Amino acid sequence: MDEERALYIVRAGEAGAIERVLRDYSDKHRATFKFESTDEDKRKKLCEGIFKVLVKDVPTTCQVSCLEVLRILSRDKKILVPVTTKENMQILLRLAKLNESDDSLEKVSEFPVIVESLKCLCNIVFNSQMAQQLSLELNLAAKLCNLLRKCKDRKFINDIKCFDLRLLFLLSLLHTDIRSQLRYELQGLPLLTQILESAFSIKWTDEYESAIDHNGPPLSPQETDCAIEALKALFNVTVDSWKVHKESDSHQFRVMAAVLRHCLLIVGPTEDKTEELHSNAVNLLSNVPVSCLDVLICPLTHEESAQEATTLDELPSDKTAEKETVLKNNTMVYNGMNMEAIHVLLNFMEKRIDKGSSYREGLTPVLSLLTECSRAHRNIRKFLKDQVLPPLRDVTNRPEVGSTVRNKLVRLMTHVDLGVKQIAAEFLFVLCKERVDSLLKYTGYGNAAGLLAARGLLAGGRGDNWYSEDEDTDTEEYKNAKPNINLITGHLEEPMPNPIDEMTEEQKEYEAMKLVNMLDKLSRRAKVKDLHQDGG
Repeated sequence: MDEERALYIVRAGEAGAIERVLRDYSDKHRATFKFESTDEDKRKKLCEGIFKVLVKDVPTTCQVSCLEVLRILSRDKKILVPVTTKENMQILLRLAKLNESDDSLEKVSEFPVIVESLKCLCNIVFNSQMAQQLSLELNLAAKLCNLLRKCKDRKFINDIKCFDLRLLFLLSLLHTDIRSQLRYELQGLPLLTQILESAFSIKWTDEYESAIDHNGPPLSPQETDCAIEALKALFNVTVDSWKVHKESDSHQFRVMAAVLRHCLLIVGPTEDKTEELHSNAVNLLSNVPVSCLDVLICPLTHEESAQEATTLDELPSDKTAEKETVLKNNTMVYNGMNMEAIHVLLNFMEKRIDKGSSYREGLTPVLSLLTECSRAHRNIRKFLKDQVLPPLRDVTNRPEVGSTVRNKLVRLMTHVDLGVKQIAAEFLFVLCKERVDSLLKYTGYGNAAGLLAARGLLAGGRGDNWYSEDEDTDTEEYKNAKPNINLITGHLEEPMPNPIDEMTEEQKEYEAMKLVNMLDKLSRRAKVKDLHQDGG
């Protein structure tokens, strides 16, 4: 009934009446995602009628109402086949300012039309294979990049950037050819990186270092959404970028990694949005060549170095083992390097473990990232070893029992998901410089057996990668407890009492005779077996 009335007005009414009836339809069906199949034909005709209105010279408010209804109707895949034509796609491209290469975005009154057109294109491209093919024919990716260049430094048009980026993400997700076009022909890597810089309002203090204001306000919801869409699009553009062959590529990846470091050190408007932001940053960092991840840590400034020295002097002399890592003015410092970003990644990983679900999607990316960083960068590995596997003091509990990061990771070493189990074990193994004896000290043989069997190291030894030869220093508590540690369980066990000590002499003699008789029976059976074999 709603479609029938709207269709009648759209076909015969003037702009004001069309706007009113479509606004009513939009208000009523704003949250509708499932439609009645009986009205399918009416919805198709309503879409066709709306496109005919959009080519006319109607007020901007009427255009917005038309596009809002078209966006709602485009959620239904079944009606898109007849309305997804090259002509209709070009109408939406024109309204989204994707056809005019020299036209600047100055008319604020047109912004709602641009945003609604981009939203419609997102739905149609996602739900229609025909629209996906037409996107290639119309070179939509290039047009989207051109629109981004027009508004990359304009904060008051975040909605336009956000849906432009979302459409770019969808195209690069659905078409692998577009990823290559974005990367090389359209210079998508520097363009999208600049969009992130703008969203974060980055001020560079050095080539790969940005100023971080820990007391500054959180990102706005619009800036956060825009950044998330840019991160997702960048992920698709860089998904095959494991190897760097040119110096210019290396530089660009380092700039991007520095922007992502900044991203990890800021917060969104809510805790959930911050986690979503950081999750997408982790995914993108996994695409960065590991040699370029050195920019995640940086040397301390002169002022920070002075603060660190003061903090070290303030520590008691018996805490020398802890002096390498200090926290001063919200800055995590290790061995003269700022480790804030790595510390955020470690906390992010622990939160994902604590969630207790979706480990493969939520946990393995950050674990893989930390593993590769640790394998390639010594300072990162040593810092993470200091945080995850500090010197052992209390070994009365099994390694998997407790609430420390080590306990949580050791529990994952026997997880039912093979991928989760492998990456958790691999991370700890790398922190131990791939030395079997060191791994067993922190995990116990039972927990590590799966990894060691897969690597052919059940008999001991070390992995194939080279690490520095500096040795771990055991605490006095561990040295004293070591003789009584069960190598299988990895924890301290009191010596079992000798049952003979509590026996009387008669009981001891009785048990001894039982043992003699058992040995005699075994000996007789062995002789009989040998005789049968000789007879055969």
